[in-house]
Amino acid sequence: MSRGTTTQRIVDSVTAAIVERRLMPGTKLAEQRLADIFQVSRTVVRQALNQLSRDRLITLEPARGAFVATPSVEEAHQVFELRQMMEGAMMRLLVQRITPEQVSELRAHLQAEQTAIALNDVAERTRLLAHFHSLLARMTGNRVLEELQADLLSRSSLISLMYQSSQSASESSAEHAAIVDALERRDEATAVRLAESHIEQVERNLQLDPRVPDLAEVLKDRL
Repeated sequence: MSRGTTTQRIVDSVTAAIVERRLMPGTKLAEQRLADIFQVSRTVVRQALNQLSRDRLITLEPARGAFVATPSVEEAHQVFELRQMMEGAMMRLLVQRITPEQVSELRAHLQAEQTAIALNDVAERTRLLAHFHSLLARMTGNRVLEELQADLLSRSSLISLMYQSSQSASESSAEHAAIVDALERRDEATAVRLAESHIEQVERNLQLDPRVPDLAEVLKDRL
């Protein structure tokens, strides 16, 4: 296996672990530990970490090493603002381009979401709920949009881990189903509205503006 292929394998594995919420924000990614896991040199690991840093999924700190990124509230708002814009744009493309076979693929995906939710398979339902948006991007046929979507989804996963969403998986899946219904009808206005409101709802359910506690109340048990 070439060095480039090995580097990408590390990048893909770390990215998937973040998207599937198996790697938490702030987790240290020790070079030697990664080298041992993937059976490669630390040089290859360093290349992978540099790529992940460029993708804003990790931070590299001098003398401390690599850590899974911890997005700020401002960054979270910006990511979801961009996602909302992109989801609307995807709907406008898809209502013109989507095929019956692609609708069937989305229906099968929705069924897989429901199965994972019913089984309370947290890792699988998390992966599937994110992958729904990847499927939509792929179906536009626009590779640049697909790459941008993958980057935003990875960063969204980190944000969701940091700020704990109160939105249920069932609610998200139901919103996905409504989007597919609108796409199948080629109802552009409804598809755009549903897609944008879905992303808005995801952001709204994040605890991005936590209540500032009253200091006296917090400390009263110690007085």
